[in-house]
Amino acid sequence: MPGSTGVRWLVDGAGIATLTLDSPAGEGNALDGPLVGALCAAIEELRKASLKGIVLTSAKRFFSTGCDLRELAGLSAEGASQIHARLQQLTASLRRLETLGIPVVAALNGTALGAGFALALACHRRIAIAQGELGFPEVTLGLLPGAGAVVRSVRLLGVVEALQGPLLRGRSYLAREALEAGLVHEVVETQEELSLRARAWIHLNPISRQPWDADGYAIPGGNPGTAALSALLPAIPAKLRKRLRGAPFPAPRAILGAAVEGAQVDVETATAIESRSFMELVTGQVARNMMRASLDQGALKRGARRPKDFPATSFRRVAVLGAGMMGSGIAQVCAAAGIEVVLVDETMQRAEAGRDLARAGFEADRKAGKRSPEQVAIAGARIHPTASVPDCSDCDLIIEAVFEDQALKEAILAEVASLAPQALLLASNTSTIPISRLATAIPRPEAFIGLHFFSPVEKMALLEIVVGALTSDASIARAFDFARQLEKIPILVNDGRGFFTSRIVGTYLDEAMGMLTEHVPAATIEQAGAQAGYASTPFQVLDALTLTLPQRIRREAEAGAKAEGRFLPPSFSTEVLEVLVDAHGRRGRSSGAGFYDYIGGRRARLWPGLAKHFDAKVDAVPFADVKDRMLFIEALEAVKCLEEGIIRSVAEANVGSLLGIGFPLWTGGVIQFIHGYHGGIEGFVNRAHQLAARYGERFRPPESLRSAAATGKSIAAPHHLSPPFP
Repeated sequence: MPGSTGVRWLVDGAGIATLTLDSPAGEGNALDGPLVGALCAAIEELRKASLKGIVLTSAKRFFSTGCDLRELAGLSAEGASQIHARLQQLTASLRRLETLGIPVVAALNGTALGAGFALALACHRRIAIAQGELGFPEVTLGLLPGAGAVVRSVRLLGVVEALQGPLLRGRSYLAREALEAGLVHEVVETQEELSLRARAWIHLNPISRQPWDADGYAIPGGNPGTAALSALLPAIPAKLRKRLRGAPFPAPRAILGAAVEGAQVDVETATAIESRSFMELVTGQVARNMMRASLDQGALKRGARRPKDFPATSFRRVAVLGAGMMGSGIAQVCAAAGIEVVLVDETMQRAEAGRDLARAGFEADRKAGKRSPEQVAIAGARIHPTASVPDCSDCDLIIEAVFEDQALKEAILAEVASLAPQALLLASNTSTIPISRLATAIPRPEAFIGLHFFSPVEKMALLEIVVGALTSDASIARAFDFARQLEKIPILVNDGRGFFTSRIVGTYLDEAMGMLTEHVPAATIEQAGAQAGYASTPFQVLDALTLTLPQRIRREAEAGAKAEGRFLPPSFSTEVLEVLVDAHGRRGRSSGAGFYDYIGGRRARLWPGLAKHFDAKVDAVPFADVKDRMLFIEALEAVKCLEEGIIRSVAEANVGSLLGIGFPLWTGGVIQFIHGYHGGIEGFVNRAHQLAARYGERFRPPESLRSAAATGKSIAAPHHLSPPFP
């Protein structure tokens, strides 16, 4: 059985070679230097052999998860040169593989993503096991699919279909979806069937070549020079511009260029164009930011911040107090994870309405092909509505999810704590009220914690775990286990009003409202938010929240500060929300009127009254400043949260801002935005001083940031709160 470390092959009596990926570095067969070298060497050896065919497969649970992001995320100049050489080596070897003249079959025994799926596209036949996922996620990492992926996708599907399908969407296809999309030829259920079908196809197709290597082959839909495709192509960049909204994402544009240019030349020239574009992206700041964020998300999801030396906890029965939008969403994700849920509200009618809302979510999954009718029925049956709080007594986790009212929350928590004294964990879904304050209402504060979900719960990946002054490490570990059971990504934060995410997003929204009072047109503010890359522009976010919520939060904060003998600085939101809510009854999207007008529940236009009330003037503030004020105010507040120990690591600050509050993906997160700013931390500090001189001391960078700029050090959380992050 010849082969190198990570790759082996075996030739059977029929002359068919099985080439198996088996990297010693983990279960994903990441295409790092050793594995690529071994694969290319194996292909060269097999070229010399007299074979009837080749089956390319994997000994791991995954076929291949693509490139090693850890290697790419921090490339030096020397490292970039090595990556370029490796890319050229792999691309050339795959071209030799597909032109051997014998059949080559990719037996995809598991997930194949990125460069891993690029290997499969270089094979003449692709057979996938039903449980696998396939596709090119590179665009979501700021990259372009390499190793001939763009070139072969275009020749296989056509320019338009390839761009609008696997290349620009960055999605993973289930195996049967990939079959429908034309990315694989067959889907099987078992490993045994996979091997048998691969060999059977080789016997039936002794001479094989790629369709694009056949004489007279034409790219489906034509190449960009044909009249038919020339008429369709302009729509793609137009759609891309609409989707990106002016945000600085270079990868989609690079993919578009490589696909269109590559379709007009031969395969070898096309792959050279593709490789050049890949290297330009991988050495750029945006890709570095996005890859770093992806790595941090993976580490956090695996429990990097979970306290050690505590046994794992599995939750069997959870109570959710409050059956509104948030409560029903929490019930839905718990039931989807196989947990029985007691959903409590003041009346049975309200509790049943919350259950029905969760079931509607399952039904939507069925229509989207994500659940079978049987799975929908089973998950829906796990939710048990009730108006009786004592029904929570046998639950091992109880989550309070009522309105953001401290007195109401304290009363409910006190009642349920007395009825379920043996619960492993008692939690509040509050987004702003300090956990330590709520903990005074219950007899076991060590078992009390904040579990801040984000709306819509079934779609938002983040879970903010908030630690009170008396919360035990055992309770923190259990909260992490619950997050893992729900497949959420947890960040761990210390107590303080607004915690981390609500506090950060509050500065963004307040700054946007402040610019209204400075006569900046609302449309300009929204456009600046879009071009900065925010997931949602500020006034859209406010309308979705319902405008009475920030008013209530502000009043709670003022009352809390007063009780502590201090006063909060004035907020821009007070004046703006008084105009919208108090004077005009505009409460947000749910009421049909907020910063926007709504027709039939759909956003129609910004309310014209904004321009009148706030005397909007074109060019009141330079457009670049409008963008930067939103980005900088959040980044500066995040640094303060690190200084105060509210957030425990830079990674959690970045991931929390991306997944929880829609900070622009291209930045890599609030702290990475500072590191990656033009000129680094020093450039950020200089720009912050400019903004402070023009718009106020809130933009003045704190001492820790000025010190980092002067010394060239990176931003870090206080040492006692931030052990080294994986």
